[in-house]
Amino acid sequence: MGRKSWDEYFLDIAEAVGSRSTCPRLHVGCVIVKDKHIVSTGYNGSIHGHEHCEDDGCLINDEGRCIRTLHSELNAVLHADRGLIQEATAYVTHEPCENCAKTLAQSGIAKVVYRHAYPNKYNEQFLKNVEVVHLPFKSEAQ
Repeated sequence: MGRKSWDEYFLDIAEAVGSRSTCPRLHVGCVIVKDKHIVSTGYNGSIHGHEHCEDDGCLINDEGRCIRTLHSELNAVLHADRGLIQEATAYVTHEPCENCAKTLAQSGIAKVVYRHAYPNKYNEQFLKNVEVVHLPFKSEAQ
């Protein structure tokens, strides 16, 4: 067994970051990397000072999505130095939703690598100028 690829390495770190998530529905992590250096991380969690899903329950909208938390990609972008994320790669545990796809594209992210498929019919529209790579666990790919 050889060394992990850089993509697998950073996806594993995204999984660890996602373990901090405060929404029990899905633990998602995002690591933004430029030139093989981590410039920001984020996980899905509530607004600073607000209740967490794990404490007060999820806040579900009419579409069945929990809206109490900010998504990992948004948190990673909000916590990043804007100049450092230009042309960077976002490693995300799950395929971004349409809002996160827009956030990543608008922030200047050049590439998105994700592990778990979470299909969204709008991603192709919003990520049309971003390289997107699905890199599942080897057991998921079979």
